[in-house]
Amino acid sequence: MKNPPVTAHYHLPGLFEFYELYKIFLPLYREHPEYFYDWCDIASIYGSPEDCLWGGGRTGFGTADAKDVLDLMNEFKISPRFTFSNSLLRPEHLLDKKCNRLCKLFEKSKVPVGVIVHSDLLLEYLKNQFPQFYFVSSTTKVLTDFCDFERELNRADFSYVVPDFRLNKSFEKLAGLSQNQKDKTEFLCNECCNFSCTERKTCYQNVSRKNLGEEVLSHQCTAPDSQKGYRFSSAMKNPGFIGIDDIQKIYLPMGFSNFKIEGRGLGSAMVLEFLLYYLVKPECQIVVREEVYLDGMLDLF
Repeated sequence: MKNPPVTAHYHLPGLFEFYELYKIFLPLYREHPEYFYDWCDIASIYGSPEDCLWGGGRTGFGTADAKDVLDLMNEFKISPRFTFSNSLLRPEHLLDKKCNRLCKLFEKSKVPVGVIVHSDLLLEYLKNQFPQFYFVSSTTKVLTDFCDFERELNRADFSYVVPDFRLNKSFEKLAGLSQNQKDKTEFLCNECCNFSCTERKTCYQNVSRKNLGEEVLSHQCTAPDSQKGYRFSSAMKNPGFIGIDDIQKIYLPMGFSNFKIEGRGLGSAMVLEFLLYYLVKPECQIVVREEVYLDGMLDLF
């Protein structure tokens, strides 16, 4: 029997949006391993640039130059992932020049390139046009039924599947997965959405319409306290929250090793707090925070 994994692999937000933050943070990660937990690493950074028609999940605001982003990922040997999770694509959208140019550029990557997808139409197109990419089934599918999640895990198209965060604590069913299925499972750790929300798909579809250029009103969340916006302190109280103790004491021993941190659209200061919590030893967090805050090249707010 295969031994449980000993390393947690994080998948971090803001490939384009938080390029300036990662340009400061990643050298610290490489040059000062004593600051960081030795039981985890950074496996990928995901996101999409602004005005990205194939984008989904969040409206993209990333303005970093794509070549600079590719160079940074190659330098630190971290997999870049495109968040191409628009759920409402039609055949004519596959010809989008900007998205195709981006994929062509990243064909030159020295590290594996991933694509987070919702649309099977886009999946088939990318498989044919860019067969060297690997694919991640998006959490925007809102897989809350465990049988649906397991069927998705069994699809050979996907290297990873991100279930809805409300399956995070379904331990009895999760324990029954094969090791291959566990290796493909990627948990969303820090979701702040109300655990009883029934509008998650509607919210994601609204973002897809915006990315297609449709004039639609923003989705109005009716969940309690939604007007406060994202707060990490609230996310930590969410029944689906996965913290560092959970990862070390529950998920790794169970055989799970992939953990996604959300944060696109929240700003560099908030994402830095996620990085500090999930990656940095408590006694070193002030040092890393100061290194980042005092760097004059980064506007955290």
